Amino acid sequence: MTKKAKAKIGSSFDSFLKEVGRFEQTQAVAIKRVLAWQIAEAMRSMPLSKTEMAKKMHTSRSQLERLLDPENDAVSLEILARAAHAVGRKLKLELL
Repeated sequence: MTKKAKAKIGSSFDSFLKEVGRFEQTQAVAIKRVLAWQIAEAMRSMPLSKTEMAKKMHTSRSQLERLLDPENDAVSLEILARAAHAVGRKLKLELL
């Protein structure tokens, strides 16, 4: 096995994504999925229906559905902040 081939053994998935230019996009989708899951879990624990949640957020139920859809990553920070507030949480963003 060549030195170059050995260097690839054990490399991380993050490294692979960076090599193929998909790291940032994949990370953004993963963050959105986690946020959607956290909001849905908070709604379940309250309990809060989708209709009630949409009213608390001052938005439509279809907008809430887009927010909770883990495949839809086109969600504004404003709607995320409203959702967090509606379930008694805060949205925190950081640059690391």
